[in-house]
Amino acid sequence: MPLEAKDLSFRYKKSRWILDRVHLELQPGQVLGISGPSGCGKSTLARILAGYEKPLAGGVTLGGRPLPQKGFNPVQLISQHPEKAVNPRWRMHRTLNEGFRPDDIVLSSLGIEKKWLKRWPNELSGGELQRFCLARALGPQTRFVIADEISTMLDPVTQAQIWSVLLDSVKKRNMGLLAISHDKNLLMRISSMIIIWEDMMMGS
Repeated sequence: MPLEAKDLSFRYKKSRWILDRVHLELQPGQVLGISGPSGCGKSTLARILAGYEKPLAGGVTLGGRPLPQKGFNPVQLISQHPEKAVNPRWRMHRTLNEGFRPDDIVLSSLGIEKKWLKRWPNELSGGELQRFCLARALGPQTRFVIADEISTMLDPVTQAQIWSVLLDSVKKRNMGLLAISHDKNLLMRISSMIIIWEDMMMGS
């Protein structure tokens, strides 16, 4: 049941085309890396694949069908800025339990402490928030994860822990992972295939 993007095209109002007839296929169990310069459309692609943005042309399918419009999305996006992905008016226990009860093993592996659950988002560091975002993304119905520069702003210890848990979950659950990063060395270590953005079909 692959995640497929066919003929995706997108631009903001009268700007240049950010995506121009882009094709992409991600298989269950595959770790696909994408690297490229800032502003070339990688994050836009991530948002479209996860259903947060609609393309002007083309579409995204999961197993040949459109992404579900209601309920839990089997394609989960984790972004570079976790503070923008959580509700500032919710304590972390409510954010974490949104939609399902997280796996205790995953929480322990991510180093999420019980005392953090009572805190507000602004009382946590970026690394602590990103651990929550990853735990929330690894729901029981998740089939694909889009990781968009998820460790760029984190210290080396937190980076290693987050990637270890994510890659372990991908392997055990046969999930597909699209890893977007400027760090080509990271992508070479974790990916079965790497796409350099200049190789994509981009408009001028």
